[in-house]
Amino acid sequence: MREKLSESRLADIIDQARGKAPADVVVKSVGILDLTSGEVATGDIAIAGDRIVGTHETYHGALEIDGRGLVAVPGFIDSHVHCESTLVSPLEFDRCVVPRGTTTAICDPHEICNVLGITGLKYFLDCAAVTVMDLRVQLSSCVPATHLETSGATLEAADLLPFKHHPKVLGLAEFMNVPGVLAKDPGVLAKLAAFSDVQIDGHSPLLSSYDLNAYIAAGVRNCHETTSAAEAREKLAKGMQILVREGTVSKDLAALAELITTERAPFLSLCTDDRNPLDIAEEGHVDHLIRAAIGRGVRPLDVYRAATWSAARHFGLVDRGLVAPGQRADLVLLEDLATCRVHSVICRGTPVTPDRFRARPDVPLVGPDSVKRAPVSAATFRMPAVGGPVASPVIGIRPGQILTDRREFELAVRDGAVVADLGRDLLKVAVLERHGRHGGVGLGFVTGFGITRGAIASSIGHDSHNICVIGCNDADMATAVNRLIALRGGFVAAVDGNVTAELALPIAGLMSDRPFEEVEQGLRRLRAAVAAMGTPLHEPFLQMAFLALPVIPHLRITDRGLVDVDRFALV
Repeated sequence: MREKLSESRLADIIDQARGKAPADVVVKSVGILDLTSGEVATGDIAIAGDRIVGTHETYHGALEIDGRGLVAVPGFIDSHVHCESTLVSPLEFDRCVVPRGTTTAICDPHEICNVLGITGLKYFLDCAAVTVMDLRVQLSSCVPATHLETSGATLEAADLLPFKHHPKVLGLAEFMNVPGVLAKDPGVLAKLAAFSDVQIDGHSPLLSSYDLNAYIAAGVRNCHETTSAAEAREKLAKGMQILVREGTVSKDLAALAELITTERAPFLSLCTDDRNPLDIAEEGHVDHLIRAAIGRGVRPLDVYRAATWSAARHFGLVDRGLVAPGQRADLVLLEDLATCRVHSVICRGTPVTPDRFRARPDVPLVGPDSVKRAPVSAATFRMPAVGGPVASPVIGIRPGQILTDRREFELAVRDGAVVADLGRDLLKVAVLERHGRHGGVGLGFVTGFGITRGAIASSIGHDSHNICVIGCNDADMATAVNRLIALRGGFVAAVDGNVTAELALPIAGLMSDRPFEEVEQGLRRLRAAVAAMGTPLHEPFLQMAFLALPVIPHLRITDRGLVDVDRFALV
């Protein structure tokens, strides 16, 4: 929705646009990327308040910025992100990514909503009111995601409707309960009907044919869970916007880059979904996706269009996405178009500096005591068995994806209990309910982590965020979980009864209360500690966190036990 302007404000804009009065800000002699043609022409950009009022002609301004040797492109849009997955507060997320060119983000706070409910939603809306970027907060549609897990809260249509017309809300966040849509679950239909006149975001991995038709016809408009070009082509042909994702664990750009063409770019956007500060520091945010796409042969015009104009139009944000008069003055000044090397950023008409972040009002933190779990012992993880090996389904991970496979193994039995088998990379996995409900523990086995000693534990376990732990032995699993409880949430690595690395996440057990630079360093220490435990995985904690998500095929584990996602039932 565009800002309503007064007559006097319009008069000032017209005078500045015509060069009759000095503009508030002018970027001088800068290359300007034309997203209608891909051409770069040199000229001035005049800004009045938060609006571009003129381009290409010569302007003078109260503040003049030398743009020689730079190229101006529209501010980048992250079309689907869970700020919680950056492991820092929304205000720190803002400070972390805006200097890299991300000036708009469409976030789904369903991580914190699954823990704290409406309290978490209000916290995000309060943060969005003061961020430098334009942080849009979609209303979390599936809290909990399914009936196969235990969350800390439940949000029904009636809970969400009071926020439908909030100025920071565009509509419903990713609708993960695909089986509920297809089964015409009454609660699902109530949400879809209540928000049928606004944006509804999607989540439909591997969905196709008649079921895909039904899901789209029910009002869902996009998907960020598309992992192959063939899957994307069907969804595009049926009118879905594809949000090309490159997160910390889920990396789909390589599979989908061939689709980022001039013809298809208007129907594609870019998103990070879940990306931690360490990857942002080492690679980047949306700027990284742009670089990576160009590195795979995508034309700069096509990927910059997907990162800006296409996303803006899809979400109805018609006031941004072009370097043109009348558009919101969100600009990224690049040293090089092909490598997307960011020189500086202008957001809402004002250069981005550290002082802008320091000037934001504070927002009180929430959820410091969300981990409601008594200490455990090694016996918590014991799986009794009689006789010889036990045949069982085992979760098989796919590095670089959150899809899993259902594998079948005969599990080793020792001293009357099923145990990990390090020679075959079969590790024990457990999910412990942590919201103070019933204290349930789901037990199973996973392969693909490669850990040969110790255990790792996390209070992040998508999407209900119970405690997840993987280990080579029950004692180290107990050590890791107990330290995590003492931290009030976070990540822990333990070997031989000793904690070797940790990162506290006391905001709802999901986010740190520290600056993103400190979180980045903590993640480096964790990465080194877990690498010493034998894993070849780039990000084992986030890979583990997705084992508990029972809306992604094929085999998962929650606090209720193993889940066959294809049958949408407990094993």
